[in-house]
Amino acid sequence: MKQEHKVIVGLTLAWLLLYVLGNNFLVITDPVEGNYAETAREMLAAGDYFSPQIYGNYWYDKPIMFYLELIAAFKLFGLSDFSARFFPAIMSWCGIMLTYWTGKRFYNQRTGLYAAVLMMLSLEYWYLGHAVITDMTLFIAESVSLIGFYIAYTEKNVKWYYAAFAASGIAVLTKGPIGLCLPGLIIMLFLLWQRDFKFLFNRHTLGGFVLFFAVVSLWYVPMYLQHGSDFILTFLGVHNVLRATVSEHPRDDVWYYYTLIFMAGFFPWSFVFVPAKIRQWFKKRPCLPQMPRERFLLLWAVTVFVVFQSFATKYVSYTFPYMIPVALLMVSWFQQHTKFFTRMAGAMAVTYVALLFLVAAPIMHERSAHDIAVMVKPHLTADTQVYCFNCGEPASFAFYTETIPRRLESRERINAKKNKEISWDAKNVMSLTAYDEVSDDSPVMVITGGNNYEALKKAIPGQWQSLGAAGEYQVYYRPAAK
Repeated sequence: MKQEHKVIVGLTLAWLLLYVLGNNFLVITDPVEGNYAETAREMLAAGDYFSPQIYGNYWYDKPIMFYLELIAAFKLFGLSDFSARFFPAIMSWCGIMLTYWTGKRFYNQRTGLYAAVLMMLSLEYWYLGHAVITDMTLFIAESVSLIGFYIAYTEKNVKWYYAAFAASGIAVLTKGPIGLCLPGLIIMLFLLWQRDFKFLFNRHTLGGFVLFFAVVSLWYVPMYLQHGSDFILTFLGVHNVLRATVSEHPRDDVWYYYTLIFMAGFFPWSFVFVPAKIRQWFKKRPCLPQMPRERFLLLWAVTVFVVFQSFATKYVSYTFPYMIPVALLMVSWFQQHTKFFTRMAGAMAVTYVALLFLVAAPIMHERSAHDIAVMVKPHLTADTQVYCFNCGEPASFAFYTETIPRRLESRERINAKKNKEISWDAKNVMSLTAYDEVSDDSPVMVITGGNNYEALKKAIPGQWQSLGAAGEYQVYYRPAAK
């Protein structure tokens, strides 16, 4: 077997162990994973593979790409935890292979292998390779876009230029305008540093944008024609502009947020590499890279970090697109310490397997409505009214029970929510029911958080019985009036 094939087989076997084994034990958690899984389930049930919908309402949180991946997995394997995590796992393999291939093309095979192993065994990559969210797909699309541009720039190969624009289009179909704006900013800053801005002024740039708009128009144009201003205001207004300008979680909007994410995300490597580089800088004053390759990788990593640090809303996964350049820039130090790197890689592989079964799986059960859904399924009938009370929007409950609940609110709060300006409330799309609208003529099931029984009895009188509690949730049941 050729050396190349041995490397690919070895990386794939490691991926199977670290990113596929045990996925059937990882239940869907709330709120984020549940939203994606339930949206895809409802789209599949409705036979509508175009307009995302959740709780029976259209849902403009993210574009179509990741939902289509989930739908494809559900059609292949049925509704299950394994199928929901199938494409994030597949995309994680693509990312590992892309890192290896890029390192080999930019440097040599050894660098590509070290970078792929380093990234595969980094905590953030391991986490997002299992998570039912869009970020792994976005990571692949944006990385291909940037790598394609650099190859086109250095090798004068226009095919890669068009591949870069097409990949950027897929990124925009995955998470919105950031799929074009972020790679575009990195490319412009790189050309500015190179003093070669004229590279953009050629006929292939125009052709590339034509290809880009052809890709994104497959979904955005029909969505606008079908849903009009509701789609534009919610998707662009709330999930893009508001996200950049108003913090969804103000406690996280601190200047050191992504520094901590970098250290934790590249664990364990960052805890060795960063102190080593600091010591090296004290001995020898660092200088800016002179080679285009290192300039491009450095700008790629730093720009991602600075852009998202500037955003008001911060999430753990936002800086994920810098993983490939950071891994490639890190490995030169680890290549000088081969035995240490190999031992650490082996130790982390064992650690991650243990972490999945002993830590991740139990914690995810605590943050999911899976167990409570299993308890109450025998009590669900076609005429059962299902409601949520003081517990947000537990999408995992809807996913596992295959029901569409409504949220209980007082009539005063329902009226107060009407005609409000664009805000984070737009993310809550579950239909509302006033307490006095709950019918006595059919059974009622209410999922709620802990310690809400007295409040529930006060809001909706009746003979309530507990069906059980698990994780963050408890379910109460009231039979139909005789």
